[in-house]
Parts: sequence; structure tokens; C-alpha cells
Amino acid sequence: MAIIGVDEAGKGPVIGSMFVVAARVQSEEDLPDDVVDSKKITARRREEIADKLVEVESFSMSAQEVTIEEIDRPDSNMNILTAEAHARAISEIAENGDYIYVDAADVNPERFATRVLDGLDVEVQIISEHKADQKYPIVSAASILAKVARDSHVSDLAKTYENMGSGYPSDSRTIDFLERYILENGTLPNCARKSWKTSKDIMGRNAQKSIEEWD
Repeated sequence: MAIIGVDEAGKGPVIGSMFVVAARVQSEEDLPDDVVDSKKITARRREEIADKLVEVESFSMSAQEVTIEEIDRPDSNMNILTAEAHARAISEIAENGDYIYVDAADVNPERFATRVLDGLDVEVQIISEHKADQKYPIVSAASILAKVARDSHVSDLAKTYENMGSGYPSDSRTIDFLERYILENGTLPNCARKSWKTSKDIMGRNAQKSIEEWD
């Protein structure tokens, strides 16, 4: 029996993929002492802790990417996509009897747990709670690893799309990048989630500008 923590990074951004990581150790005591919620530390610190985690003898992990194409499907639902990615990640490393801790990506933690369990073929116990990354070090570890994966993905995108910011709608650099790209190209960049309200709003504003220019 071991413990597994699962968390995602990149559910809310308007740019790029989402990543879900499951991290497994035999005991919480195997984790480095400095494992904390990924949102409370810098990118460099996350990378340092990630390096420590992979050196733990009992450690194993699985990372799953949920692509823009999956997110933008007409019938997609982010909560379901997230639960399915959790199940795929868990399935790759879990054994019968493991205890799974997940940061519930749904207003209803029990519903999220059920969706994850529906995708598993192993017999496990699942604990689904909000803010699990702040309560359970194994989920904090998964949170760090997921954020490192997302950060690497964003860095790769930035090589093609300069000055795009973090990809979050709250980032003015990201909004400026999207507006500038649409103005210059007439469409959203391939790195953007076209189904996102932010994308639709920006496209709408630019369409309105074009209409006003013709008036």
C-alpha cells in the first residue's frame, strides 16, 4: 500500500494545455521536508523540489497533458476532462490498496471522486477535497510537478509566441498579446483556447472595431 497525490496546473488559462500529475510514494515520510503548495513558491524553487522528488527511492509519477484540441471540442467539459486525466495518471502508477488524495476540481468533491473512480481498474481509496494541495504534502508534491510541467510548456510556446505572458486571463500581457495577434492576423493564435470566454470576447471586440471602421 502507498499514497498517491494528484493535482492539475493550467485549468484556467486561455493559452496552452492543462497538465495533471499523479505522484506516488510509500509513505509521507519519504517526501522532502520542503514540499509545500506550488502556488506559494517561485518557479525556480518548484524545479529544485521536483529534482528532489525524483530522487526519492519509492517515488513514481505520471504526467498527463490535456491539449487545446481536447479542451476546444464542442462537447468538452473541463471538470470531466480533468477527472479523466486524473484517472489516466492514477492508472499508470496505482496498485490495489493505495490511498489516493486529489484536489477536487469540481464544486462537488464527491462527484469529482466518483468520476475519477469510474475511470480506474484498480481497487483504491480516494479522498477528494478542495484545497487538498494545502492539506496533504503528497498533493503538494503533485501540484509542484504539474506546475513545473505547465511552466515548461509555456516556455516552449513563448519561443514561438513572444510576449504572450503567463497565459492567464488576469495577465494584462496575455490579453495584449491576443489583441495584438488578432489585429495583425485576423484570428486567434493556435496556442489559444478558442472556446474560452476570454478568446470570444477579444474576437468580438476586434470584430466590432472592424465594423466601426467601415461605418
